Amino acid sequence: MSVRILDEQDVRRLLPMGECIEVMAGALEALARGEVHNPLRFVVRPPGEKSLLGLMPAHRGGSAPVYALKTVAIFPGNSARGLDPHQGFVALFDGETGETRAIMSASAITAVRTAAVSGVATRLLAREDARTLAILGAGFQAGAHLEAMRAVRDFEHVVMWSRTPGRAAAFDGVEEAASAEEAVRDADVVVTVTSSPEPVLQRDWLKRGAHVNAVGSSIPTTRELDTATMVAGSLFVDRRESTVNEAGDYLFPLREGALTPAAIKGELGEVLIGSVAGRTSEEELTIFKSLGLAVEDLAAAEHVLRRAEAEGVGTVAAL
Repeated sequence: MSVRILDEQDVRRLLPMGECIEVMAGALEALARGEVHNPLRFVVRPPGEKSLLGLMPAHRGGSAPVYALKTVAIFPGNSARGLDPHQGFVALFDGETGETRAIMSASAITAVRTAAVSGVATRLLAREDARTLAILGAGFQAGAHLEAMRAVRDFEHVVMWSRTPGRAAAFDGVEEAASAEEAVRDADVVVTVTSSPEPVLQRDWLKRGAHVNAVGSSIPTTRELDTATMVAGSLFVDRRESTVNEAGDYLFPLREGALTPAAIKGELGEVLIGSVAGRTSEEELTIFKSLGLAVEDLAAAEHVLRRAEAEGVGTVAAL
């Protein structure tokens, strides 16, 4: 048995943002149609430890069955070291024999597919005339999200805020704001990609008709949006089961009694296949709560492997 190994550089070249957005749309549609199996991720968090290890399996049956497993170690302190907080690999297994087909960088897969899903959400939910973008956070997800947002809307003005002044200078065509409030005041689309455990976005700062992609928090004990924002917005998610178990942005206002499960209007895949309506008015505040799904990793990794095999890229090793 041989396995193809692809590093971060290989993955990023073989998974351009425009292609990944379409791949993610297809993956979310397949999820909505029940064509893939996506159990909740399993998280290992030792007592007193700030880091964690996540295991994210997925399966697709049919004529070309495949298993995928992302093993990702999340180290929040890596940003200060100049490293991606997400480290690990994605493995693909033949769905008929179980043989390992590929192992590739989880850091690259995660960065691109996460932003690509936000691109799908923005294409579906943001106003067509959206021209101002605000990004809260200037870490490893900021650049990928900037690329994804520009791929789906013609933004004329981009504003970024970070707790570390000066970081916005690393991004072309981006203005730095002195505060999160200043950044989002005139924004048609807002992206939150911070590591903050507490809200960095307040409802009173948002203009009418804005769309928000809430990306940074993916555990029940942290959130980026305040309760008022969650209550005022029409909430769309990548997957209901994941949201009600893992999303602090949703769970905090739920525990406060400010939200009920009915607050979730639908999954992106349901909007894509037409079983749920998306934005219904120009004045509506729409929110996409991103958690990241194993089926997204599966689809992205399979796309990368297909291109790698066609181009003869990567290292092929015997197992």
